[in-house]
Amino acid sequence: MARHRSHGQTSAVTKTLTSDVLVVGGGLVGAALAFGMAGAGATVRILDGGDGDIRAAHANFGLIWVQSKGLDMPAYARWTRQSADLWGAFAAELGDLTGVSLHHRQRGGLSYCLGEKELDDKRAEIARLHNQRTPWSPEVTVLDRTELAGLLPGVTLGPAVRGASFCPQDGECNPLALLRSLHHALAAQGVPLHRNARALSVTAMAGRFRVITEQGGFETPRLVLAAGLGSKPLAESLGIAAPIRPQRGQILVTERLPEFLRFAGDTLRQTADGTLMVGATHEDTGLDVSTTSAASAELARHAVSVFPDLARVNLVRSWAGLRVLTPDGNPLYAESEDHPGAVMVTCHSGVTLAAAHARLLAPAILAGPLGPEFAPFSAARFG
Repeated sequence: MARHRSHGQTSAVTKTLTSDVLVVGGGLVGAALAFGMAGAGATVRILDGGDGDIRAAHANFGLIWVQSKGLDMPAYARWTRQSADLWGAFAAELGDLTGVSLHHRQRGGLSYCLGEKELDDKRAEIARLHNQRTPWSPEVTVLDRTELAGLLPGVTLGPAVRGASFCPQDGECNPLALLRSLHHALAAQGVPLHRNARALSVTAMAGRFRVITEQGGFETPRLVLAAGLGSKPLAESLGIAAPIRPQRGQILVTERLPEFLRFAGDTLRQTADGTLMVGATHEDTGLDVSTTSAASAELARHAVSVFPDLARVNLVRSWAGLRVLTPDGNPLYAESEDHPGAVMVTCHSGVTLAAAHARLLAPAILAGPLGPEFAPFSAARFG
C-alpha cells in the first residue's frame, strides 16, 4: 500500500502540536471521521501507530452489508441503511479526489443456507426484521433453491444449498483501496497523519486534552478515540466505558477466476480482480492473529458445499485479523461525561459505515454533544 509523507511523519515532534480535533487511529474508522471533519472546515490531526500494529482494515472482507444488521436494534438497521445509501456518492467523491478505484459495487448480497434448518432459521430472522420494520429497514427476501439458481445462471449449486436471503442494498469494495483513498484524500486536505505516533496516555485539562505519544505531545479541545482495541485504556482513563473485545476471523483467497459470482455474499465474494474470498471464522483467541489449518479446511469445505466446482480451484493465500466487538456486536459511540469533548468511536463495520461516519457522524461530533439519534449507540445500553 502506498505511503504518503505528511507533517510530523518521519521526524520526532519537538513541541506540542495543536488542532481543532485530534483523531487517535488512522484506520478505516478514524480516517473516515477525519475526512468528514476536515471537509467540514475543522483542522484535524491523526495519530497512527506503526506497521506492526494489528489493523482491522488489513484483514477486512470488504462488505457493505445491510441485510442482517439491526436485529433487535432498529437504530442500527437505520444507521446501516443510511450508510449504504450514501456509499455511491461517497465512493465517487473519493475516486474523483484521489484517482483510486475502490472497486465499489452494490449489486445486492446473498447469504447462503445449507440444509432446511438454516433456511428455516433465516426465514425466522427475516420475519423478526420485518416485524420491527421502519422506513430504513432493509429490503430482504428469502429465496428457495429454484429462485436462487435463477439468480445465478450457469452456476452449479451444491446439493445441500436450500436457498439464500437476498438484499439489493448490499455491496462490496476493496477495503485496502478504501483506506489508501482516504489517506490520499486526507493528504490533499492538508490533514497531517503522524505515523509511529502511538498514543501512550491522555490527560484531561481545562477544556483541552493532552496526548503523549512516541513522537511527543499533542493538544486539542476535541478528542476522537478511533484506534480499535487500542482505544480501550485511553477511553477508560477519561471515564468512558469501553466494553470491547477481539474476535479472530480467518479468510481464504483463491486464484483468479472468470466472473461467475455477480453478487456479494457474507461468506463468499468474488473480487473485481477475479479472486474468490472465502470467510470468515468467528474465534475468541485474544490477540492471536495466526492462521490455522483446521479453520482453512472448514472454510474450504463450506465453499465447496455451496459451489462444488470450486473443488478444482487453487487456494493462493490465507490470513487472519481481529474484529472489534461490543457485547451486542453493535457500534459504540461513547462520550465522556466527566470530560466533554472526548468521544470513543468503534465498530466492526468500518467498511459498511465509512460513508455514514464521514457524512453524518463526523459533523455531529464537531457540533457536539451527540444528538438523541446516537443515544442507542452509547455505552449506557450496557448498564
